[in-house]
Amino acid sequence: MTAELRAAGMKINHKRVERVMREHGIVGLRLRKKVRTTIPEPDAAPVADLIQRDFTAAEPNTRYVGDITYLPVGGGRLLHLATVVDLHSRRMMGRSIADHMRTELVVDALQAAAHTRGGRLEGAVFHGDNGAQYCSREFARACRRLGVTRSRGAVGRLTCWKWWHPPSSPRPAAWSLWIR
Repeated sequence: MTAELRAAGMKINHKRVERVMREHGIVGLRLRKKVRTTIPEPDAAPVADLIQRDFTAAEPNTRYVGDITYLPVGGGRLLHLATVVDLHSRRMMGRSIADHMRTELVVDALQAAAHTRGGRLEGAVFHGDNGAQYCSREFARACRRLGVTRSRGAVGRLTCWKWWHPPSSPRPAAWSLWIR
């Protein structure tokens, strides 16, 4: 509503539009369903939070974060994008896209990051959320094989969002897939 009013040439604040709509009982139409991408694994082995919400790194190849998001592709279909970002450079080092959210999605993204960095991530810390993919035995094996120490935030806390919008960059890291 605010965008349409602005496009029509009106100078208007979104808060005023919200207030007027609320006063008149008007609600917006939500076109997309909320997609839940973090589904906790109830019997996952505990992993320490080694990042402690400090989403920085003094050197490259020492601290990584990862997450899964969805991409609507039309016809009600979704693709899932798993990313691995180096906290020093804030660059996406690995990614994987699939039509599912199985563990292999995040394992493939981590392996792509290792390939970008020469084959191994020896001594690096990888921080993910408490979704079943990051809590799985398969992901733990992949981390051991690549020399990565796992880290996870507290259940129910937004643990990775801060790194996604670094102060130096207004765009999400995933945009680097399409914007050059």
